[in-house]
Amino acid sequence: MMKTQIPFYALIFALVLSSCKSVNTASTVPKDDGKITITFVQINDVYEIAPMQGGKIGGVARVATLKKQELTKNPNTVMVMAGDFLSPSVYNSLKYDGKRIRGRQMVESLNAAGLDLAVFGNHEFDIKEDELQDRINESTFKWIASNTFHKTATGVLPFVKITSSGKEPFPETYIMNIQDQDGTKAKIGFIGLTIPFNKADYVTYTDKFAAAEKLYNQLKNSCDAVVAITHLAVAQDSILARRLPGLALIMGGHEHDMQFKKIGDIYITKAHANAKSAYVNYLTIDVKNKTKSVIPELRMIDTSIAEDPATALVVKKWMNIGETNYEALGFNAQRVVREAGEPLDGREEMIRSGKTNLTRIIVSAMEKAVPTADVVLLNSGSIRVDDVLQMPITEYDIIRTLPYGGSIMEVDMKGSLLIKVLEAGRNNVGSGGFLQYSSAVNYNPATKIWTLKDAPIDLKKSYHVGLADFLMTGGEANMGFLNKDNPDISKIYPAPTSSSDIRSDSRLAIIKYLSEMGK
Repeated sequence: MMKTQIPFYALIFALVLSSCKSVNTASTVPKDDGKITITFVQINDVYEIAPMQGGKIGGVARVATLKKQELTKNPNTVMVMAGDFLSPSVYNSLKYDGKRIRGRQMVESLNAAGLDLAVFGNHEFDIKEDELQDRINESTFKWIASNTFHKTATGVLPFVKITSSGKEPFPETYIMNIQDQDGTKAKIGFIGLTIPFNKADYVTYTDKFAAAEKLYNQLKNSCDAVVAITHLAVAQDSILARRLPGLALIMGGHEHDMQFKKIGDIYITKAHANAKSAYVNYLTIDVKNKTKSVIPELRMIDTSIAEDPATALVVKKWMNIGETNYEALGFNAQRVVREAGEPLDGREEMIRSGKTNLTRIIVSAMEKAVPTADVVLLNSGSIRVDDVLQMPITEYDIIRTLPYGGSIMEVDMKGSLLIKVLEAGRNNVGSGGFLQYSSAVNYNPATKIWTLKDAPIDLKKSYHVGLADFLMTGGEANMGFLNKDNPDISKIYPAPTSSSDIRSDSRLAIIKYLSEMGK
């Protein structure tokens, strides 16, 4: 039998090829480089689940897509909500399943969108204790509360999420363990701070800076980076950054106009309200060298981002529920009340420090509804749209502009009290207590004199005033004196209750006024 001979050079070639394959196979195993990145998709102050401005900007379903896009680039991607999303909302006075909605639409939409971490905003405590508990129980995301606690009959305790497995107390800190493809591991510590603005009787606060400092010191030696998620004023975030220069990042909320600062090595990021934008923050940690760096990117949420289909279905469900409710209240949400004209400016940064075309329309509508009034007053905080309304304007736009609704009250008060109210409103500049009022009223800063129709307001004269009903509760900032027991109020007129009376809901007055303007 003839034997097959294998040439010597063929053996050498086979050995070399085998060696190359071994080298190539080994090289596909990634080497731990000691560096790892976590991506944060950050939103804050979101009250609208659907896109705004005719569908052009915002929308929780688009935020869901943004997170999914980032997840394809980095499995260590986390969506963060920096407070204020359960209230105020156009839905909060509506009913579903026999109960007030009170933020339920937000929780269900954010669950669908893949929210991971949230902190309380001050407006979370606008709703009742049992309503907040229901929203917490419905959430599938993690809450962190470092300085905010539940005041109960048995004492001060952490807020809890009640699940089928039992009670889950909100942690003061949270540690997240992450690992990347090449095996690098890191621990990220989180603290969550809330501005102690809302004094609801079921909530109590500890000092935000003291709490942050204590908890940071607890975390810093066991974590590779510590991140603060805050709902504070930006000035307070800046103080926090100076007091804790070792923080990796501060992702905040509260201001509705986008904020971006760098204090030392710490970035402070706040997106536009209502998910008009999101901050995508890339935190990279060099575990071996114990260093960290952040690359922040502001992403506009607009038509360039497709809606996530699953989240969009949830949004659509709640939009339909809303429309059914509006009809029961006498509103036709889709009806156009103004076809054309210049956009109406309802941005908080503008209306809380001056007048805009939107505030002038609202005041004029109130004057038309109460023609006997010498002056009408409105607190800017009742306007919650924080948006520029584009034409055409629908009834829904007016509903979401003033989600609280409320009647237009009429009272007779002394000029001395009227001046006191106007002064308080002037001093509330920058906040919701800043007042909008009739164009016939003016203030001269040089003489410090208030005038009405060019005549000084008479301290002893009685004036007929139309005002938002909330102002008469004494609940507005620096206006605790303005209530039914004030001796300088000589008469309070019966509050209208019939929906056929446009004074019963200021939104009805505005809709009627806008409709008549277009004729």
